[in-house]
Amino acid sequence: MTLSLYSATVPSFQQIVTSLAAFVDKGEAFATTSGIDPATLVTAKLAPDMLGFAYQVKSVAVHSVGAISGIRAGEFAPDMTPPPADFAALRTLLADTAAALAAINPAEVDGFVGGDMAFVFREHRVPYLAEDFLLSFSLPNFYFHATTAYGILRAQGVPLGKRDYLGRPRIRA
Repeated sequence: MTLSLYSATVPSFQQIVTSLAAFVDKGEAFATTSGIDPATLVTAKLAPDMLGFAYQVKSVAVHSVGAISGIRAGEFAPDMTPPPADFAALRTLLADTAAALAAINPAEVDGFVGGDMAFVFREHRVPYLAEDFLLSFSLPNFYFHATTAYGILRAQGVPLGKRDYLGRPRIRA
């Protein structure tokens, strides 16, 4: 069996984006029941030199649907816009990301194989094949930011576990 580029990326993006949406709900519920200012969780960090929870969530969107958009455009640049400021905006971002991922045509993604694209940041331009960009740059970044978002909420006391992170695996029917 041949594994397609679409199958290697988009369904995993969808699985974890759905999980992250549940993190946002659990984080907000935890803030409410614990009497914590929700902004405390939205801006929480694991270390002083790291970016906060909202940035991690935003980066999951950037390295999933944003990566696909970058390949379509022939280049990907870091998204320097500020992250969402509250749980409602995070929820909207993830819902929009899920909808955009659901609308992606598998044949289009599979058609990216062998295509040129570049990661562009300031004066740097790093050339990639589309599949290498997705599999060796965006996919690892995607999981890094999702895992960091999980870790931030866990460190703040939000009751999340491995099942929350994994979400709903794609099992054989």
